[in-house]
Amino acid sequence: MTDTELRLREPANLVSPRAKLYWTVRAFAGWVVVGALETIVCVNSSAVRSVALVSATIILALAHLLVMPRWRYRIHRWEATDAAVYTQSGWLNQERRIAPIARIQTVDTQRGPFEQVFGLTNVTVTTASAAGPLKIRGLDRAMADALVEELTVRTQRATGDGT
Repeated sequence: MTDTELRLREPANLVSPRAKLYWTVRAFAGWVVVGALETIVCVNSSAVRSVALVSATIILALAHLLVMPRWRYRIHRWEATDAAVYTQSGWLNQERRIAPIARIQTVDTQRGPFEQVFGLTNVTVTTASAAGPLKIRGLDRAMADALVEELTVRTQRATGDGT
């Protein structure tokens, strides 16, 4: 394995397209909370202030709900090769990570209630890195199961101590 094989680069695979709707619904739930708090504030404010506050919130919410999921979808990527697992995530703060196969300790899946509704799964690849595990969020369930199986086989075949 050479250093050029393990260069930090953009991974090849996108997450599930359903992740866009999932991120939209989660963000919408947050805006509902903001709207409820605003309602309480507006009851005790002047009509002009209330209209300005509600208008600004609606504009911000719509921009967030329209832009964020599509932007995240274009950024969130992953790839598993014979040599390493590559991830890229974020939307405002973006992060790229690489974990050599020989350094992988565990591979786990996680599906919360919302992910189950959308048929999505999160995969966590744990190494001894101080930066923490690599997380691949928003995979189709079948793809995630195949990835976990593939990585389990690859890590069992990996030779060396991972350093």
